[in-house]
Amino acid sequence: MTQRIYMKKLIVFDLDGTLAESKSAIDVEMAKVLDALLRVAKVAIISGGDWPQFEKQVLANLFSTTKIKNLFILPTCGTKFYSYQGKKGWKKLYSEDFTDVEKKKIIDSLDQAVDEAGFTAEKIWGEQIEDRGSQITYSALGQEAPLSAKREWDPGFAKRKIIQAKLKKLIPNFAVNLGGTTSVDVTKPGIDKAYGIKKLKSMLDIPKKQMLFIGDAIFPGGNDYPAKEAGVASICIKDPNETKRVIEGIIACLDVKGKYFKGI
Repeated sequence: MTQRIYMKKLIVFDLDGTLAESKSAIDVEMAKVLDALLRVAKVAIISGGDWPQFEKQVLANLFSTTKIKNLFILPTCGTKFYSYQGKKGWKKLYSEDFTDVEKKKIIDSLDQAVDEAGFTAEKIWGEQIEDRGSQITYSALGQEAPLSAKREWDPGFAKRKIIQAKLKKLIPNFAVNLGGTTSVDVTKPGIDKAYGIKKLKSMLDIPKKQMLFIGDAIFPGGNDYPAKEAGVASICIKDPNETKRVIEGIIACLDVKGKYFKGI
């Protein structure tokens, strides 16, 4: 196990449920372990959230920017890619956006699928459907719903799997994945976290065998599963606290001189 971890050069993470609670900022302990990890490996984060969510949840809470060049951000399930360009700051390298016609088709189909599934929420906090340019996201309880309510709505993904099945019939030419605690993400076909992995491979010149993916939805239909299907070694975690322990183990293996692990 130690030898296999030692061979990894790029550690790839999901965001919500993995590095932080849904739409919440990473906590102090997570910021510390990520800072240490960035000193011994390259790190990428792929999530269904859009760029502003990464700024708020991750970037604004990191302690050090000395190794920020080792961090790569892939919003909306890998349909966008941001790299730190020194004095120029963060630069968007690509974005696979929908056309207006595609957006309307997806949104109409989401409305129909949810209506047919019969899972109308009694209370909604904010908009349920969000246009993220390259991804349309349905949040059952609304974008601003409290975490406590979201955790109770569909803890086993059963409700969303029914919505997902209906959507796949209505819009078979698009990819439909489950993410977060109440979300359903729709992207272009083939544009998911597997696509993000391929982009990381080509742009960073790092083979998949030297990558490790960590997420909380690595199961068929989960929005982390495409990363595993892409052939990347994966670790399924249950929450951010477990992620911290996994990161500590990775650092202990990669930090061969014992320089950074002591400071965590």
